[in-house]
Order: sequence, then structure tokens, then C-alpha cells
Amino acid sequence: MILRKIIENCKITDSMENNILNAVDISGISYNSRQIKHDWLFVAIRGEKFDGHNFIRDAIQKGAVAIVHEKQFNKEQIKSFNPLDSEQIPIVFIRVENSRKELACISNNFYGKPSEKLNLIGITGTNGKTTITYILKSILELWERKVGLIGTIQYMIGDDIFPAIHTTPESPEFQHLLKDMLDAGCTHVISEVSSHALAQYRVDGAKFKAAVFTNLTRDHLDFHKTMENYFHAKRRLFVELLSSDGAAIINIDDIFGKQLYSELLPVRWLSSTLNILTFGLQPGSDITASKINFSYNGMNFLLQINDETIEIDTSLIGMFNVYNIMAAAGAAKSMNVPLNIIAEGINNTEIVPGRFEKIDMGQDFLCIVDYAHTEDALERLIITARELLDFNASKNLLISKKGGIITVFGCGGDRDKGKRPAMGRAATSLSDFVIITSDNPRTEDPLEIIDDIEKGVVNKNYIIEPDREKAIIKAINMAKTGDIVLIAGKGHEDYQEIQGIKKHFSDKEIAKEAITKRF
Repeated sequence: MILRKIIENCKITDSMENNILNAVDISGISYNSRQIKHDWLFVAIRGEKFDGHNFIRDAIQKGAVAIVHEKQFNKEQIKSFNPLDSEQIPIVFIRVENSRKELACISNNFYGKPSEKLNLIGITGTNGKTTITYILKSILELWERKVGLIGTIQYMIGDDIFPAIHTTPESPEFQHLLKDMLDAGCTHVISEVSSHALAQYRVDGAKFKAAVFTNLTRDHLDFHKTMENYFHAKRRLFVELLSSDGAAIINIDDIFGKQLYSELLPVRWLSSTLNILTFGLQPGSDITASKINFSYNGMNFLLQINDETIEIDTSLIGMFNVYNIMAAAGAAKSMNVPLNIIAEGINNTEIVPGRFEKIDMGQDFLCIVDYAHTEDALERLIITARELLDFNASKNLLISKKGGIITVFGCGGDRDKGKRPAMGRAATSLSDFVIITSDNPRTEDPLEIIDDIEKGVVNKNYIIEPDREKAIIKAINMAKTGDIVLIAGKGHEDYQEIQGIKKHFSDKEIAKEAITKRF
């Protein structure tokens, strides 16, 4: 693609003449100098650990013919980078104010603006994103649409599965995925959109037809610093990236959801093309639920969408999944999916890997693996387990009132330290017994992380076992008939990172092996 076309509508501070921009043909783009090939464009971005400007020379040696950069270079410095003879076209240097932001613009142009030919749906919020994408995918596929999915667990193009590097990849990978999905015949793409991705402009340039706001609770403050910054990152999806004729689906039971709704109302008044759908259990929601019944095998309830009601009978469990279902139903409704398809698609959704996933080896207690790694998610997880205890006891089923909740959890290293005592408080106040262990310590000392957790404990109903495998085994071995063992924090993840080194580690595999050995 001609370089001038690639930088079209991007905010350029300084570049060479049009005749040179028209003469340079670009065959690839990257922000990683190690990926650069002949006739590629290299974008130098300032990362958390590395500055791409330090790798410009490496990129040129590998074949880069154009450089996008923030740093100011004088003519002599640019000349020193250029290995070509004066008769040849020089390396093109293009200066911008924000390399990350223009990387998104460049990526969108290079891959042909694929989102404009797709129904792109973005899901953002602290908790629930992954489950909502799976529910919505089930609904849309039942509606006979080919669906692409970009998320925490994996990327999917129809039935083809690819490993997920990030919840939301960097802009070149994101736009490349959209292009691949479009070429494969996808009509709809559902993407989790993380706060990091929004703050770092990874999805800028994409046109979202619908955006879902799930909730906002403390997380990632090591990156965002304040809840206000965290909210404003999420807010970008709705006020900057959502199509003017798109749909916003918002949880108004959440305080930040209410704030977002109030900010979008004037936009709807000014432009009647913006569709806002609210969901929640409070009166006045466009989408709500009633007559909710939980059981060991799932739940059923009535789902009301405006003036119409459908019955839901799903294998998903917990009040948090009621909210996830309402969110997915709202997104589907905004796409004009018939109500009977919405209901059947919800009911057909299987358990999402690592999200309240039952480990059933025939034991006489319930074992659950879940991704809960924030105070709010952990609290909801334990409350859901308590509801199951009460329900099954009242129905005289497998779990009796004598059963208790044993929770195994830790906190990640090199991440928001403020949530650690809050998670310790939630676990010890709501569980019958807690084993505090490691999650992904990364470069931190596991015992120092555990010490932070201990600062929030409110009961003495816990022990410390830094070795996560031993902690899981202890929980399994102490469980009695009717108990619920909750293994929280890692969910679908199949690795543990200690001192920067990743090794294979699966909560599910450890739990299955421990249960098998015990029985």
C-alpha cells in the first residue's frame, strides 16, 4: 500500500513531500523492530519497559523504509539513520505527537478499515466481559450469523480457535484480526475491550455498532492510578468510538453505569439515532429479570426486554450471570435478533472455561474454579456459593446446610496492591475457611503479597500456604460432604509466573488430580 494512503487522516506533525510519500510502497507495519521485514513501516512507541525510538536503527537494518516517531530528530540525526546512497529514495521519517494513537490510525488504514463492513460489538467493564461474549456468540450463531470473537481466553473465527495474547491486542493485531474475520465471512465480531486497550488507543479507528458497559470496581489502579481515570478509559468506548447510530447497553445498577448513562442522555436527545438500552434489577430498566431461582445445575428466571418477556433456563449459575445474560440480551436486541432466538441462544450457552466452572469427579462436595481476581468478583463468587448452599439445603439435594465454603485465593504480583487487603476482607468475612496462597507473584515475593492480603482479614478462619498447588490439595482434602471449595483467581489460565518465569500450572488439573487421589 502507498505510504500516503497509510497515513491518510492521521495527525502528522512533520513528514516528507507528497511525491516521496507516493513513491514508497509499504508491505507491512509493526511497532516491534524484531518483526520488521523488507519494505515495512516501523512505528516507534514509548512502552512501559522499552522505548521504540531506541530500536529505529535495528528496524532500518531489517528493512524498514518508513519510520513513524514522536521524538524530535534534526537533519543530521535523520541522515545518520539513512544507509542509502543519495540517488536512492531515503528512509521516510514521519513525526507525530502520539505514536500509539497514530499506530491505530495507520493500522486501520493499512487493513482497509474492516470494522466499517462488520457489526462490531465491544464489551467493557471490570467483570463479566468474557461470559457476555460467549453468550452473545451463542445467540448470534443460532441466528445463523458467522461470528468472530476477541477475548481473554481465546480468539475465534467461527469455529477456528487461536491463542489470545492480550484481552484486547495492540492495534495492528486488532485490525489484522478484524480483516481476517471479514475475509472469512464473519458478519459480526464481539470483542472484549479492556481499559488498557482504551487508554492506549488500541481500538481507535474501529467503528463499534454496539457497546456494553458491565460494571466498574477496583482493578488495574497500578496502571490507571485513580478510579476516575479508570472510568474515563472505559467511557471512551461510548463517547469516542461508538457509531452515532449505534447502541449503548448499560448496567444502571452500577454507580459508574448510572454516571455513563446520564452523560449519554444529552447525546441521544441531540441525535435520535443513538440507541441506549439499560439493564438491571432496579425499576425503570429496559431489560430486567424476575422470579430468579438457583440450583446446583443452573438457574431459571423471567427476562423482560421492554414490554416483552421470555423464560430463561440456563446452566449458568449466580446473580452475576443474571447480569451477564441481561447484557448479552440487550446487545442482541440492539442487533434486531428475535426474542425466541435470544432465549434459545442463552439457554444453549455452555459453561465458560474458568468462570464458575465445576470440577466434577464424582466427589460428594462441590469444587468450583473461577477467574475472580478483584474484591467485587471474589465477593460475588462467595455469595453465589452461599446461595447454592441454602438452595440445595432447602431442596434436600446434594449440599446440606451443614456444608461450608472453603476459599483458596491469592493476588497477582506487580499489580494494584490496594485491592489485596480488600480481597482478604471479602474472603474471610464471607467464607467459612480460607487458604491464602499465591496467584502469579511475577517479580514480587509471594510472602509480601500475602502479608498485604492479611492486613484486611477480619476473622481468624484462615491459614497461609504460599505454594498454590499445596493450597489446592489442602482444600480438597479438608472438604466434607456438602462443602463448596472455591479456587479463585486464575480460572482458565494454564500457567503461573514466578520471578518473571512462566511455568505450566492449571487450577483445574491440580483440582482433578487431588480429587482423584483422595477418592
